[in-house]
Amino acid sequence: MRRLVTGKQMKEIDGYAIGTVGIPSLVLMERAALSVADETEREYGRLKDARILIFCGTGNNGADGAALARILFIRGCQATVLTVGKKERWTEEMSRQIAIDEKLGIPVEEFGSFLPGRSDIIVDALFGVGLSRDVEGIFADAVHFMTEQKAKLTVAVDIPSGISSETGRIMGVSVRADLTVTFGYEKLGMLFYPGRECCGRVRVSDIGFPEYNGYEGRRFFAYDGTDSSLIPRRRPDSHKGTYGRVLIAAGSEGMCGAAYLSALAAYRTGAGLVKILTVQDNIPILHTLLPEALLSSYPPELAQDDPEQFKSLIEKECAWASVIVLGPGLGQAPHVKLLVQNVLLSAYVPIIVDADGLNAVAQFPHLAGYFTENVIVTPHLGEMARLTGMDTDELREDLPGAAARYSEDMGVTCVLKDSVTVVARRDGSLSVGDSGCGAMAKGGSGDVLTGVIAGLIALGLSEDDAASAGVWIHGMAGHRAAERKGEHSVLARDIAESIFEGF
Repeated sequence: MRRLVTGKQMKEIDGYAIGTVGIPSLVLMERAALSVADETEREYGRLKDARILIFCGTGNNGADGAALARILFIRGCQATVLTVGKKERWTEEMSRQIAIDEKLGIPVEEFGSFLPGRSDIIVDALFGVGLSRDVEGIFADAVHFMTEQKAKLTVAVDIPSGISSETGRIMGVSVRADLTVTFGYEKLGMLFYPGRECCGRVRVSDIGFPEYNGYEGRRFFAYDGTDSSLIPRRRPDSHKGTYGRVLIAAGSEGMCGAAYLSALAAYRTGAGLVKILTVQDNIPILHTLLPEALLSSYPPELAQDDPEQFKSLIEKECAWASVIVLGPGLGQAPHVKLLVQNVLLSAYVPIIVDADGLNAVAQFPHLAGYFTENVIVTPHLGEMARLTGMDTDELREDLPGAAARYSEDMGVTCVLKDSVTVVARRDGSLSVGDSGCGAMAKGGSGDVLTGVIAGLIALGLSEDDAASAGVWIHGMAGHRAAERKGEHSVLARDIAESIFEGF
């Protein structure tokens, strides 16, 4: 599991290390500069005689850059420091590092009076993680200058200047790095686009921060390969009933693909029994597509003709299930409202509300009043916009905040799907799913995700853990499918067939 922090939280960790524990800031700075030098050499190759321009701001990120210049100079590089911003705003550490550079004869010049020549490597040490406003003036000019150079390698110190450490948005202008060396922990904004794209390859360097969890704000994390132990092994004495009963309430007339994909994914994830509850017309093809699935059907007109009988049917199926998927491919026929309402009222097991289930909630807001703590919602940005009345661009500016607000307001686990997916958990923490790839941008991929989450709950995971781990497993399956099929040729069923492949 990877720990993620915002810029503000990282500053609190830094403050604890220096102010409470007593580690001198110059010690941390030295280790940071050494790590950037090592990672740059690892990325570029032999650095001796390389021409390097290091852009240093007025704060301690700039001081990191000035310390880096000394290390590179000692290693035989032609390092030049370009200071950006007024000298009177330099921190004490910045002044000390520049003084050392000057005593060693390292060129230190002001950006603006510098006559540019060819450089092999550019280092961005303008701003750290504390940037809180758009980059303007001479700093913006320096960013544009770095962007226009034809250097072989651009390295960002801690985070590319101009990227929000919390949301990943570009604050006016930003550096586009080939390599970012960040300190202590990954910064939350480095996982979200467009910031993620501006970071290039990311290296996390341990520079000696002591363990500290007393910082303010939400807790963020991301799963990685070390978390495979979350998935329980199958017991040799088990049977199909050991691994749960998944009910998939999905599919409209002539539209059974979403139901099939969710059911297939639930089975591939490990569920013991999967039943699809759908309209009668879908039964013949579902028998053919997925003979392993149990099938239950209803005439859609029953909801209007005999609501009590329809309700009894739904209650019976909900009583059978240990986890329910509600919504994929349901459409917007009149019976859908009653189906969603009856499932939410009848079920006492975890319910994953997706797709047209969410659209029904958006169209009939009173349905959200039936949400309980065992509900997981899985909206993409369009569905989230309909649920909240917010614009998709506004949501994308702060995906963690949007997911957390909906989770807190509704008392549910919220899986907000995008190129990077955020899971706002009922325990108040947020997980970030960055394991996916562009090959997964295909119809039906979200239906597979609901099936994965349902399958994990059937295996015994809690709703929060199933949602977080499900997003990670789904993304990994997409990567494996893309390796076999190519990034343009992956279909949703290829993702389902790749679940747990190689585990």
